[in-house]
Amino acid sequence: MGESILVINSGSSSLKFQLISVQEEKSIASGLIDRIGEKVSTFALKYDGQKTTTSHEVPNHTTAFAIVLEGLTGGSKPIVISINEIKALGHRVVHGGDLYASAVIIDEDVINAIDELSSLAPLHNPANLISIKCGMDVLPNAIHVAVFDTAFHQTIPEVAHRYALPEVYYTDYKIRVYGFHGTSHKYVVSQLKNLLYGKLPGKVITLHLGNGCSMSAIKDGICIDTSLGFTPADGLIMGTRAGDLDPGLVLYLVDKLGLSTKEVNDLINKKSGMLGLTGKADLRDIIEEAANGDAMANLALTMNAYRIKKYIGAYAAAMNGLDALVFTAGIGENSPKMRSLICNDLSFFGVELDEGKNNAVIGMADTIHSSKSKVQIWVVPTQEEVEIAREAKKFL
Repeated sequence: MGESILVINSGSSSLKFQLISVQEEKSIASGLIDRIGEKVSTFALKYDGQKTTTSHEVPNHTTAFAIVLEGLTGGSKPIVISINEIKALGHRVVHGGDLYASAVIIDEDVINAIDELSSLAPLHNPANLISIKCGMDVLPNAIHVAVFDTAFHQTIPEVAHRYALPEVYYTDYKIRVYGFHGTSHKYVVSQLKNLLYGKLPGKVITLHLGNGCSMSAIKDGICIDTSLGFTPADGLIMGTRAGDLDPGLVLYLVDKLGLSTKEVNDLINKKSGMLGLTGKADLRDIIEEAANGDAMANLALTMNAYRIKKYIGAYAAAMNGLDALVFTAGIGENSPKMRSLICNDLSFFGVELDEGKNNAVIGMADTIHSSKSKVQIWVVPTQEEVEIAREAKKFL
């Protein structure tokens, strides 16, 4: 099979992986172990167009790694002949704070830094760290690389990443805009450049629209602003997240309605967004209900698109122009309906959608703008695992 890179995306009770070929930068196999720590866990493995699912007892992430490696190297037709073919592991780490603007080889200092940054991402960094330590134990001869969701956004200037709070909260507590989904935004920018034969437009807005959503303003290939802020709850309306809220509302919920901070956190992150408006988080269901005349479903779609339009206007102003819009992720790649709602009434910026092209482009890279449009409109599928593998490959 040749040399490969194992990309790891770990949660507190799950281990998601993808095996990427070093030379071709293409996925060879992928899989997921869920319910780690419970009585019965499921191991799903996809390879060569086939999917197999088996049940295991997986008490911890070390056992999960062992099962993954057995799945890759075992059987009559092993995917990997020897684990020595796995030259590097690219570990997705959600939060790198202001310490990391690029991927790094993991050593003791990096492990300690990820641990210290857990206060900024308490649901993610600890799980990422557990996975890193287990991976280093199981594959000690491979290079282990940390790739941070926040790294791509470290180029955002101070005027955009600072909050208007007293200085001490910035200097002592690191409260600022960090941004997330950076690996995805970086990947689609590089893909757009390739699609345009190396000539990246100067003023680009990337729209990562999935269950989690974010937008970034990319000027001359550099991120200058992004919609997710100190936490992944900011910005756009998402599947279960409310996005932009008046901070006074949080105080009202606590002081007047008596909600605990945990209840407010659950409300904003898990019970709001499209789910809060319609009772459903899956956009496909909401679009179907809107087509059947459901007023709340229609309102939710319109609100979602309206919030995105506001960010497009803001970023066009920040960059003093707009050359290209790029849709990516599950909704961005596969929902002509949402793309149409977003691009409608943006003629002021020179955005003109070709509805025929838009309806035809699903899950593939292509343009969807009309011949009259002054702004290019692209659909570019994201492959965050490939981007993580690319970052790890630099250290081989």
